Amino acid sequence: MKNSFRSSLVRSAFRIGMATAVATVVMLVPRVASAHAVVVHSSPAINETVQGPDVEITVKFNSRVDGKRSSLLLSTSDSQSKPLTIEQQSAPDTLTTRAPKLGPGKYFIHWQVLATDGHITRGEIPFSVK
Repeated sequence: MKNSFRSSLVRSAFRIGMATAVATVVMLVPRVASAHAVVVHSSPAINETVQGPDVEITVKFNSRVDGKRSSLLLSTSDSQSKPLTIEQQSAPDTLTTRAPKLGPGKYFIHWQVLATDGHITRGEIPFSVK
């Protein structure tokens, strides 16, 4: 009887020790941080002056983005804006479109994307046409 009681105590202590060890490891293992989508490259680049009148636009992000749930909007310095049609994605981290018939002046590409981490991020890319 003493041996079975002692064995039961040893098994219980072992289970508690294992549960504590597993919990400690889980808490100490670094978690993968989900980063929002950020622009890593754009064409035109920020504050770049490009030749018009037709401007090809490419925005590349640091992660996959859902092109169907993302948007690109072109606005002028006088606050007029129009949505740009996003072409079918050639790469899961890139959006492309074109802005035709742009006259000389300052423009802004306002982007909003849904990243694979489930977060919506947005920003703008100012550029000029000569």
